[in-house]
Amino acid sequence: MIKYKINKKYENKFKDFLFNIKENFKNNDETIHEARNVLKIISHAGLSTVVKAFKVPNVVNQFAYAYLRGSKASKSYVNGMKLMELGVKSPEPIGYIEFYEKGLLKESFFISLNQQSNFLIREPLYANSFPDRQNIIEQFAIFTYNLHQKNVFHKDYSAGNTLVIDNQDGTYSFSIVDINRMQFKPIDINLAMENFNKLWANEDTLTIIAKEYAKVSKYDEKTCINLIISFDKKLKEFVERRRAIKAWIKGKK
Repeated sequence: MIKYKINKKYENKFKDFLFNIKENFKNNDETIHEARNVLKIISHAGLSTVVKAFKVPNVVNQFAYAYLRGSKASKSYVNGMKLMELGVKSPEPIGYIEFYEKGLLKESFFISLNQQSNFLIREPLYANSFPDRQNIIEQFAIFTYNLHQKNVFHKDYSAGNTLVIDNQDGTYSFSIVDINRMQFKPIDINLAMENFNKLWANEDTLTIIAKEYAKVSKYDEKTCINLIISFDKKLKEFVERRRAIKAWIKGKK
């Protein structure tokens, strides 16, 4: 059994491609990311697309995705279409497809247009010598504020999930990816500052973000700085504790 959905704009060109996605994916070697999930660039019908193959979930999630909540592939598509409605830049969704066996979700794929960009936000975040660094980071803070104003909360707002497009005039555009984990809800100052903790940036960089966010939001600057650093510190301490526990358990084996 399969479940699928195609953006009506691309239905005529991509329906057969979607139904043959396993073979198309297998026969393509242009891999751009390979970890838990695998992403490949595949050209079809004169368009460059990114196809994301999600890791086969464990048995519990195979059931959950089939009967209790949407799969990561379907959420990527739904969220992508929602972002388009809101005027938020993200690679345009083409479609998704899910493959089931005995009523359980096995393989799933999400297809979007390939968004051209110049670099990821991680590069200016982590490299002090990056050209026009502060300007880029400040514009990123404004972009994030505008996301929040549209009630968009990206739960995986990491340094690798924002593409940056250099407009060659001192301005930059931003496009968000890896969008299967998102919420659409009102965002207060606490949630706004917490949203930056997965960037894994240092305090100086976070301070630049907090100051610019405070400027455009009219929140108190000192409050923004204290909150953004506090949420960052809490996450880093949590991750370090978890690593220490895993190392301890491994050492006992």
